[in-house]
Amino acid sequence: MFMLDKMFMFISFLLLVICVLISVAF
Repeated sequence: MFMLDKMFMFISFLLLVICVLISVAF
């Protein structure tokens, strides 16, 4: 369970970074 939670946090962080990159690109 703990491992899954960590993975979810990592994926959320990755999505946030991608959104920021897209905002900067446009």
